[in-house]
Amino acid sequence: MTTSSAESLSVTVDTEVTVPGRVPGNSGMWVGIFCVLVEFFLLFNVYFIAKAHNPEAFFIGPDKLATIAGTAITLLLLTSGYCMVKAVSAIRSDQRKASLRWTIMAIFLGFGYPIVKYFEIRWNVAHGIHGETGVFYTVYYYLTLTHLVHVTWGLMGLIWIALRTGVGAYSSQNHSGLEAAALYWHTTDIIWLVIFPFFYILR
Repeated sequence: MTTSSAESLSVTVDTEVTVPGRVPGNSGMWVGIFCVLVEFFLLFNVYFIAKAHNPEAFFIGPDKLATIAGTAITLLLLTSGYCMVKAVSAIRSDQRKASLRWTIMAIFLGFGYPIVKYFEIRWNVAHGIHGETGVFYTVYYYLTLTHLVHVTWGLMGLIWIALRTGVGAYSSQNHSGLEAAALYWHTTDIIWLVIFPFFYILR
């Protein structure tokens, strides 16, 4: 690479990071996030259609669910999302070790979700709550387990990001991959904040 080419690349990278209004992450992740949001928009429509046709089932349905499990998942995802905010903030200041620690903490908290979900499903089954118990629980399982699949993908992405951060792949001038993973993780948070009241609180 010639000196002029290297300088040009440096200017391009620096501009990408410092220009006000720069869209964080990368275009590929934003397309993925859009697809996820469309998917859950359609699933939420299924929720409202089912509720419109079965109001009584959706009125009494939340009473039989373990609200404490939904609350625990909410707290885990929100605190994990906060850790990713701190991870991005740290790498923007070239604090790679701090960014790695925050990312690992986000992963640790994120894994609390499937663990809580596992015990919640066991509790549900023990109390006769499964996919064929009624339309409310069919929709509940479909939406929450679909969300869990996306969270699993997000956790895999965070693990990859942690490995790359550990080997020094990111810096204040080049961290779009870390931003992209954080954005996807925040998307799963937002979706859960809609799912939680729909199934555990609202009548």
